[in-house]
Amino acid sequence: MSSTSAALRISLSSLRAHKRRFAGTFFAVFLGVAFLTGTLVMGDTLRASFDTMFGNAASGTDAVVRSADTITAPGERQGVRRPVDTSLVATVEKTPGVAAAAADIQGAGQLVGSDGEPIGGQGPPTLAGNWIDDPKLNPYRLAEGRAASKPGEVVVNRGAAEAGDLKIGDTTTLRTPDPVRVKIVGLATFGGEDGMGQVTFTGMTQADAEKYLTPKPGEAASILVRAGPGTSQRELVDALTPVLPEGVEAITGQESAQENTDMISGQFLTLFTTFLLVFSGVALLVATFSIHNTFAIVVAQRTRENALLRALGAARRQVTVATLAEATVVAVVASAAGLAGGIGIAAGLQALFPAIGFPFPDGSLVISGWSMLLPLAVGIVVCLGSAVLPAVRAGRTAPLAALRESAVDHSGTSRARAVAGTGIALAAVALTLTGVLASPSVWLAGAGAVLALAAFVVLGPVASSTAVRILGGPLDRLRGVPGRLARRNALRSPKRTAATASALMIGVAVVSLFTVFGASLKATMDQTVSRSFAGDVAVTAPSFGAGGSGLSPKLAPAIARQPQVDTAVGLGRGVAEVDGQGRALTVSDPVALGKVLDLGTVRGSLDGLGTDGIAITEKEAEKQHLGLGDRAELTFTDGKKQTFTVRALYGQSELAGDYVITRQAWAPHRGQDSDTLVAVSFKDGVSKAEGTAAVKKVAAEYGNPEVQTRDEYAQSSAGGIDMMLTLVYALLALAVLIALLGIANTLTLALHERTRELGLLRAVGQTRAQLRAMVRWESVLVAAFGTMGGLALGGFLGWVLVEASDGASDSTFAFAMPPLQLAIVALVGLGAGALAGLRPARRAARLDVLRAVATQ
Repeated sequence: MSSTSAALRISLSSLRAHKRRFAGTFFAVFLGVAFLTGTLVMGDTLRASFDTMFGNAASGTDAVVRSADTITAPGERQGVRRPVDTSLVATVEKTPGVAAAAADIQGAGQLVGSDGEPIGGQGPPTLAGNWIDDPKLNPYRLAEGRAASKPGEVVVNRGAAEAGDLKIGDTTTLRTPDPVRVKIVGLATFGGEDGMGQVTFTGMTQADAEKYLTPKPGEAASILVRAGPGTSQRELVDALTPVLPEGVEAITGQESAQENTDMISGQFLTLFTTFLLVFSGVALLVATFSIHNTFAIVVAQRTRENALLRALGAARRQVTVATLAEATVVAVVASAAGLAGGIGIAAGLQALFPAIGFPFPDGSLVISGWSMLLPLAVGIVVCLGSAVLPAVRAGRTAPLAALRESAVDHSGTSRARAVAGTGIALAAVALTLTGVLASPSVWLAGAGAVLALAAFVVLGPVASSTAVRILGGPLDRLRGVPGRLARRNALRSPKRTAATASALMIGVAVVSLFTVFGASLKATMDQTVSRSFAGDVAVTAPSFGAGGSGLSPKLAPAIARQPQVDTAVGLGRGVAEVDGQGRALTVSDPVALGKVLDLGTVRGSLDGLGTDGIAITEKEAEKQHLGLGDRAELTFTDGKKQTFTVRALYGQSELAGDYVITRQAWAPHRGQDSDTLVAVSFKDGVSKAEGTAAVKKVAAEYGNPEVQTRDEYAQSSAGGIDMMLTLVYALLALAVLIALLGIANTLTLALHERTRELGLLRAVGQTRAQLRAMVRWESVLVAAFGTMGGLALGGFLGWVLVEASDGASDSTFAFAMPPLQLAIVALVGLGAGALAGLRPARRAARLDVLRAVATQ
C-alpha cells in the first residue's frame, strides 16, 4: 500500500471518528462560499436581465442620432449632451434606408403620489418625455389605457403608478420642476417590465414635452430611427452620417442599448456587486482564522496519536498529507454545499427585492461556470491554506512525544514574536502617518492599514495574557471560583486564545471602521452646514444621486415676496467646460447668496458679475491659474462659447460650489432649469415658527417640497449614511456569525481536551451551574479580548480612512468617534461571546463524572 493511500485511510478514519470537531470549519466555509456564490449569481442574473430588458426596449430602434460631444463635471459618471434640432427629423426621414424617425425629448419629471409625496427620486432618475406614437420606436409599451393626445394627458410606467397608488383617470402633479397638473390616461411597461428598476417615466404629448422639458421648442435629446426592409443597422448609420450636421452623430440601436446597459452596470451593478464581494472577502477572512484555529487545536490534541504513528513507521510526509486530506474533504464538501446555499440565497433575494421596493427582473437565475468555479476554488483554497501550518506542525511531531503528557502552551508569548510584532506595528504607524500627513497618499495609507492588521495578529498571543488578566480581574470578585477558573483557562494557551479572538476582532474592526467613518461623514456634513449655511430654513426636493426633479426657479422669488422673509435665494446647477475642463456651475443671485451662505473672505465684488462675470473659489482659481480680472472661456452644452471675467474670489465652497454665475448669464445656455436648494432668512423679529409657516404655504403651490430648519437640513443631508450603515451592519452579521461559530467550536474542542479535568472538578464538588458559568465566562473573556482589539483596530483604520479621504479630495473631512455606537458594538461583541459559550457549557455540564475522570 502506498504512503498516499495510507494517509488517506488515516484521514478518513479520523474524520469518521471525530465528525463534530470539524462542524465549525464546515459552517465557516459553507457560509463564506454561499455568500460569495449568491453575490456572483445575483450579479450575473441582474446583468442578463438588464441586457434583455434594454434589448427588448430598443428592439425597434435601428439608429440613434444625437450630439457627439458631452460635458462631464468632476465626480459625475454621465455627461450632459447638447440637444439636437427636431427639424433634423425631416432630413433623416428622407435618407435612403429609413422607414421612420421620431424626436425623443427627455427631461426630469417627478410624479406626486396620491398621498402628496413624490414618487422615487432616491437614486434612480425620475424621467419625463414625449410619448412616441410609433410603437416600434417607443421603448415603452402601452399596457393599459391609451396614449396621451391632449394637453395635460400623460402615460406613466406601471411601476410608478403602483408605487404612488395612482390609476388611470387620476389627476396628480408632475414636477418639471414647475408643478404641472396632469391626468393619467395610460399605463406602460419597459422591455416587458413594469419599469426599469425604480426609474419612473411620464410620457406627455410632444407639445407639452417641448413646453415643460426644454428651454425652447424644437429641441430634443435625440432622434430615434427605424430602418426599412433589407437595411442593417450599420448600413443605416453609414447612410445617415453624411447628411448630419457637424457635431451630430449616429450610432446603431445595439450600441445605444449597450451604452444604457453599461451605464446601469457602471453606476449600479458594479458598485452593488463590488460592495457585496468586499463583505464576502471579510467573511472569508474571518473564516480563515476560525478554520486555522480548529485545525491547530485538532493537531495539538492528536499529538500523541501522531507520535504513535511516527513511532510505528509513518513518515512525516504521511502525517502531513493525512491532515491535509482531512482539510480537503471538509473543504470540498463545505464548498459544494456552499454553492447550493449561494444559489438559494440568490433565489431568496430575487423574491425579496420586490418586497423592499426594488423590482428584481423576472426570469430564471443565471448560473455561469465562473460563478460556480470561483467560489468553489476560493472555499477550497481558504480551507487548505488555513490548514497548511497545522498540517506541517503535525508532520514534525517527534515519536517520543507519545510518551509525554500535554503541557500548557506558552509559544505565543515568545520574545521573537513580540519583537516581530512590535516592528510591524512601528512600520504600520510610520507608513500610515506618511500616507495621511507628511505625503498624502491613499496607497501608503492603505499599506499602513494592512500592516496594522498584521501587527494585531502577530502581537495577539503576546497581548492576550495581559489583556485576559486585566479583563478577567473583576471576575474573581464578581463570580468567585468559576470566574477565577475561567480566567486561568483563557490564559492556558495565549496563541489559541488570540487565534480564537482574532476572527471576532476582524468582524468588530470592520464594523467599527464603518461606524467611525459614517460618524465622521455626518460630522463633516453637519460642520459644512453649520459653517456655510447662515439662513433660517432650507427648502429641498428629496433626491439622491440622479433622482428627483429639483425645485422650480420660480419658488425662491415667490418666497422672497413674503413679508416675513428677508432673503430667499435659489441655487441652480449648470455645467460647462472651463478652458476645456468640465466643471459644475452654481447658478444664483450672487449678492443674495452672500447673505444666506458664508462664502468666507470675498475679494472683488459679487454684485458686479452681470452677464459676463464669474466668481471662483480661491483654491480653484489657483488650480486654473486665474486671478481677479483674468478671463476664462466657458463652453456650454449648447455648443456656444463665451468669455467671462473673474470679478470675485471667495474662500468657502461647500454649498456654493467652485464657480458662481448669474441667472442672466446662464439663461441663454440653460437646459431644463431647476434649483437644488432654496436658502431663506427671515426678517428681524420674525419667529422661526411664523416664518416657516409662511414658507411652507408658498412651497405647497410648487409641488410641496420639504421645508427644513438648519439642523433638520444637516440631518437630512446625512440621512443616506444611516441607510448605508444599516446595510453594512446587516452584511457584517455574517462575519460575526462565523466568528461565533469559531469561538463555540474552539471551546468545544478545548473542553474535549480537558474532559478529565472537568470530571475531577465535578468530583471535588463543583456544581453543574458553576461548570456552565466557568465555560460561559471563558467564552466572554475571549470575546472581550477580540472585541477590545477590534474596537482599537477599527478606530485606527477609521481615522486612516478619514484622513486619507481628506487628503485625496478638496473637501475638509471632520473626524468623529461616536461613543454610543461604539459602546453598542462592544456590548454586541460581549453578548456574542456569551451566546457562543452556551452550547459548549451545556455539553460540559452533561459530562458523566466517572467516565470523565477515567478519560486519558
